[in-house]
Amino acid sequence: MSPLSIRRHPVIHALLALNLFTPVFAEKATSALQEVYNERAATVAVDNAQGQFDLGHFFFTQHAQSLEGLALAKKAFKQAAGHFEITTKDSSLITYNTFNPEPGQWAAITGDYAPELEKAFEYNVLQETKKSKDKSAKKKPAIELDAEEQLNALHRVATTQTAPVKAVIPIAYSMVDVVSVRSKSLDEKLNPDYWKMVFAVIGGLGIFLIGMKSMSEGIQAVAGSRLRKMISSVTDNRFSAIGVGTLVTCMIQSSSITTVIVVGFVNGGLMLLHQAVGVIMGANIGTTITGWILVLKIGKYGLPILGIAAFFYLMSKRERIRYLAMAIMGLGMVFFGLEMMKNGFKPMAGVPQFEATFKLFDAHSYLGVLKCAAVGCVLTFLVQSSSATLGITIGLASTGIIPFETAAALVLGENIGTTITAWLASLGATTNAKRAAYFHVMFNLVGVFWVTAIFAIYIKIVGAVINSSMGMSPLNLMYAEIPDKLFYAQLVTTAIAATHTIFNVTNTVLFLPFAHFLARFLERVVPDRETGEIGHLQRLDIRMVESPAIAIEQSHGQISRMGDGLDKMMDWTRTLLNSAQPEEELVKKVFHREEVMDQVQVETTQFLTELMSGNISHAVANEGRVQIRVADEMESVSDYISVLLKAYLTLNKKGIMLHASQQEELNALHDEVSTYVGLITDAFESNQVEIVTKAHSQGEGITHHVKSLRDAHLERMSEEKIDPSLTMSYIGMLNAYRKIKDHLQNVAEAMAGGK
Repeated sequence: MSPLSIRRHPVIHALLALNLFTPVFAEKATSALQEVYNERAATVAVDNAQGQFDLGHFFFTQHAQSLEGLALAKKAFKQAAGHFEITTKDSSLITYNTFNPEPGQWAAITGDYAPELEKAFEYNVLQETKKSKDKSAKKKPAIELDAEEQLNALHRVATTQTAPVKAVIPIAYSMVDVVSVRSKSLDEKLNPDYWKMVFAVIGGLGIFLIGMKSMSEGIQAVAGSRLRKMISSVTDNRFSAIGVGTLVTCMIQSSSITTVIVVGFVNGGLMLLHQAVGVIMGANIGTTITGWILVLKIGKYGLPILGIAAFFYLMSKRERIRYLAMAIMGLGMVFFGLEMMKNGFKPMAGVPQFEATFKLFDAHSYLGVLKCAAVGCVLTFLVQSSSATLGITIGLASTGIIPFETAAALVLGENIGTTITAWLASLGATTNAKRAAYFHVMFNLVGVFWVTAIFAIYIKIVGAVINSSMGMSPLNLMYAEIPDKLFYAQLVTTAIAATHTIFNVTNTVLFLPFAHFLARFLERVVPDRETGEIGHLQRLDIRMVESPAIAIEQSHGQISRMGDGLDKMMDWTRTLLNSAQPEEELVKKVFHREEVMDQVQVETTQFLTELMSGNISHAVANEGRVQIRVADEMESVSDYISVLLKAYLTLNKKGIMLHASQQEELNALHDEVSTYVGLITDAFESNQVEIVTKAHSQGEGITHHVKSLRDAHLERMSEEKIDPSLTMSYIGMLNAYRKIKDHLQNVAEAMAGGK
């Protein structure tokens, strides 16, 4: 193929513009363009400025997508700009061409205008040094200026009102700059800095994630008490549970955290499975708030919001204002991070390699929809945040890299990917906790299945909703077709947020009538274990600390269960104290319960220590310290109940029986201490800090009772012979009752001191 046939073929020009040639073929195509330039230039007189300008205009308009074509356009415009009409001091007119001057012309010009030209040269050099590291001043005699320097100096002189110099075509000089800017932009587009793009996207994603975390922590610290009330208000009413799930997720900005909390509550016995089902459905609705936050037209104000909020965060001494500022800082980081990701994605638009890659995920076919959903799922699984992947999706769609349809399919997959967090939280948890996590997976899997099956219809509905509110549908809309790129970004962002919300709301409406049925179905599919289960917190430590206000409530519930365990141990021990032949199974239950209390106390302390090492409010920190002490005191109570039972079993093993009157006295003391146990544990469960006064009063009564029984036994020893083993065990039992009272009184004091 000859160069002439190459240049005449329109496909060749298109391929040249996309830079898809091999080096050899690209060289031939470039030669063809050069031949076109030479042919056209040959028809124009060397000193004809208009002809050179027309040549530059031809290449600028016909080959604007080719770096080679723009280079030739710049060359022609510069040739046209080099033509001047100069009036000498003797009033004669010189027609001068800087790139093809006649002999002696420049000497005549510099003889008349050397100072003006040298001053213009110095000015031009000064402008250039501002853009470079070389700041040294440069001077040069006018007679020594080369063609480029003559061109720039003469145009500088021509800009003054009384200029003796006039450019033949003034606009040609400006077109040189226009072509230079276009060439730089095209070069960045065709040869993008991939590392810069990657760093911008990764940095933006990191700032986005930190912003989400800061916003979540700030809101939780400010509204912690409200979050607790919401959680405690969950009842068997499905609508109430959905409402709680939605509001809590809107406040903490993460459905993953909410579902992990639900799994933890079910694991700890603080929430029933059918209640958890409603909260999980609400959490999926609440997570869509992130998309609507991004719809707000304040993306460019991300840095100012961050800066102003940071000022209040650093300067304010009031904790509430600091955490509120922290939440607003997070919002600023969310928008700034999203803008960074958008800027990182922008160079991808129009790059053939990226276009070819993203066309593999075309959501206009069922297989394409499934591919996109799979990508969204995997991406969310890797990032562990559906909000972050939503931000990435919006960044890709708003810059025209992917169409709305592809973004909508990605969002569907992100709903599946977010279930992995709750599933991981259920590993090693109780059966009910596993059921709650499996429901979350089932809810999103089934929802995505039916939406992908009718995807074409679904996005038409979304398109109609957006069209009715914004006057344009995002369906089959091309980025290049919309002159207003900001409007396009707003339109697509709103459409993606609507896609996310409509999916989760519709899915919840469909699942709602079957909530109890699905709970029973999961109970059959995931049967109870044959052996008893103990609730654990340890596996939820890392994730639960992301929500301190609710995490502290879960640990409170776990310690309340310790109190219930103490009540049971006291009841079982009373039965054994009045048995001539203690039941072996009941004895094992008491000692097993004491081991469980040890384990729960250790895990609760680890959980609270991890929680308190984070960024939490003073209120949560104080309550955490109280809970650590209460858990330790309750564990000590369980130890002394075991000591009490062991002392009695020692007597029973030796065949030694308490006197009937002593047995009655011991039963009375046991009942008094058991009532005291119930009083303190109930007070802790309901946060009755005022119980400390009553605890002191009743505690003194128990102490007096113990002393009177001990004194009575010592008097009995002086009156009759008593087996030393009986004395040791009996006194040991009395001391155990007193220690139980002491530790429970410490619980009441800790509650009062922590408020």
